[in-house]
Amino acid sequence: MDGPVDAAKTYVFAHGAGGPMVSGFMKTVARGIAAAGIRVVRFEFPYMAAGRRRPDPQNILLDCFREVVSELGSPDNLVIGGKSMGGRMASMVADELGVGGLLVYGYPFHPPGRPERLRTEHLATLRTKTLIVQGTRDPFGSRTEVESYVLSPGITIEWIAEGDHSLGKNLDRPIAHGVSFITSL
Repeated sequence: MDGPVDAAKTYVFAHGAGGPMVSGFMKTVARGIAAAGIRVVRFEFPYMAAGRRRPDPQNILLDCFREVVSELGSPDNLVIGGKSMGGRMASMVADELGVGGLLVYGYPFHPPGRPERLRTEHLATLRTKTLIVQGTRDPFGSRTEVESYVLSPGITIEWIAEGDHSLGKNLDRPIAHGVSFITSL
């Protein structure tokens, strides 16, 4: 956990497929959001906690997210999300859990080099207010590609110019977008 335990809002921040909750990206973003007085809860999916490289099946990832959220109190005060795969899993349970918002850093709209394999069907009907912070040069979904997708009107995308899947070297803007989103809810 980062930030004040008694914060008005909590951001539940899940890692991506290849990096643990203590990766440089995860630590920098968590500490940056926490510096604004928001509690940030990071956790690891079972495969990462066990030291395995291959992600668990989707049902296990989703159940893990549900379990973490169930331990944190009122879902109204929670914003869930994460980096890449962690954010995608959050997007799949956000409406079900009734959380206050969804914040994703680097959504994996499709596998790199496979734009025909979209992971967006559920995003067309998502009801949870959502912010996706995405790099314009992300191989998982560039600006040109994403602007052609059918997405829920509740989804806002903030573009980081020249950002890749990790949004570039300076995370100040991505963190500021996240803080602004969380505090607006």
